[in-house]
Parts: sequence; structure tokens; C-alpha cells
Amino acid sequence: MKLLIVGSTGSIGVHLVTQALEQGHTVTTFARTPAKLDSIKHPNLRVVQGDVLDSESLVKAVAGQDAVLCSLGAGREGHVRSEGTRNVIRAMEQTGVKRFICQTTLGAGDSRNTLNFFWKYIMFGLLLKKAYKDHELQERFIQQSHLDWTITRPAAFVDGNRTGQYKHGFFESGADLTLKISRADVADFMLKQLTNTTYFHKTPGQSY
Repeated sequence: MKLLIVGSTGSIGVHLVTQALEQGHTVTTFARTPAKLDSIKHPNLRVVQGDVLDSESLVKAVAGQDAVLCSLGAGREGHVRSEGTRNVIRAMEQTGVKRFICQTTLGAGDSRNTLNFFWKYIMFGLLLKKAYKDHELQERFIQQSHLDWTITRPAAFVDGNRTGQYKHGFFESGADLTLKISRADVADFMLKQLTNTTYFHKTPGQSY
């Protein structure tokens, strides 16, 4: 498949790029600083410089793709994820590209009850409050779109290999979850959605 990966230089995005290439996809990366991907060399890789807040450059990158995967990061400050995702959606609707897989966070929307006290009130309630609200708005834009979307909600990122062994779906509580998952396994799950319609218009979580 022809894939555009937005947020390709981030901690999830790099795994998306490398795993997608390993799986035989043709990958276009969209990044403000393409030099961060200089270590990845592959004949099926095309690197495009651009800013998700620039709608015009996004339209050019999206055109002709089979699907778009989005893993935007913005640190603790909040607006890049939501505004950037809204621009991606507009570019996809303008060019007729339908399949959109976007990573947000476990705890967003109706998954809030999966979080423990620390994540619910300390991290997302105080320290990462802006980022959390950004994810909430990001999800709202996606759910209001006319795309074939899947929102993936991973737990806290940890280092580690791709195992393929993790829980995914809709959790009524987080009692049996570690609330952790490796970045490589987040990418693994996102790429699996390219050939799986189980989670069309749904918001599955991922955790060990």
C-alpha cells in the first residue's frame, strides 16, 4: 500500500516507518525536520518536508495515498495534535483518501475509567492537562469527519521490542492492565489496522 505517515520523526512515527517498509509498503514521511530520518535508507521511502499547520503542503503529500497514519506529538503544550489532525482530515477529504489511522492516548473520551488515580488526576489532571485536552479535541475532529477512521489509544509508552503480545479493544476498567506498552507494539497495532476492518469508526485501546 501507499502510506503517508504524519509525525514520522516522533517516537512512534519512526517505528511506523521502519515496520511499514519491512512489510513492503511504499512510505511517504511528512516531517518538519526530515534530517531526523537520515538513518533510514530504503528504495520505497520518500521523505517530504512540511508542517501539519500548513494545509497546502499536506494536500500535496496526501494526494495519491491509500491510507494515512498519524502519530503527532507536541510535548506538554496543546494545539499541534488537534490543529494538525484537522488539517490532515481536510487534505484527505479534498483528495479523496479515506483510510485514516490516528494514535491518541488511553484515557481519552470514554476510556477515562481505565486510568488509575496517578494518570487520571496527577498526569492528565495536572502535568499533562494541555496535552490531554489536545487529544480530546483531536478525537472530536476525527469522529466528526467522513473518513474511514480508527483511533488507537495506547497506554503509556515504554522502550522495548515489538512483541505482538498485548491487549487491545475496549476496556471497562484498567484493573487487569499494566497501563504500559512499547512504542514498537503501538506501531505494530496501527499497521495491522490497514488490513482489518474490526475497528472502523472505533477507538480501541492498547496495553500490556
